[in-house]
Amino acid sequence: MSVDFDIAKKELLKLKEEYETRIDKIEDHIQNPQDSLNEHWEDQAISYRQNDMRKSLMGEARQNLIYVENALSRIENGTYGECEVCGRDIEEKRLEAVPYATLCMEHAE
Repeated sequence: MSVDFDIAKKELLKLKEEYETRIDKIEDHIQNPQDSLNEHWEDQAISYRQNDMRKSLMGEARQNLIYVENALSRIENGTYGECEVCGRDIEEKRLEAVPYATLCMEHAE
């Protein structure tokens, strides 16, 4: 495989930091809302809907953080870049686009 593991690790660590920051910001906003609870009920409904959206985004960020952490583990154990289904190398362009990919293009479809 011609993937540079050092570069991949740096990119994954950068992604990890981005997801951790995103999660922290969303959690902070949910726990410390910037809007008053004494608003009109229409405004509260919008606020609750926005909170649901934030929780959804936080769940997505947490899942992606798990993917990134798993990819970092695969780098450490020497299996990074191998398709989980067939064991062949995952295409370099795919890993550039999705650094935590676990499937080659054939099996990702």
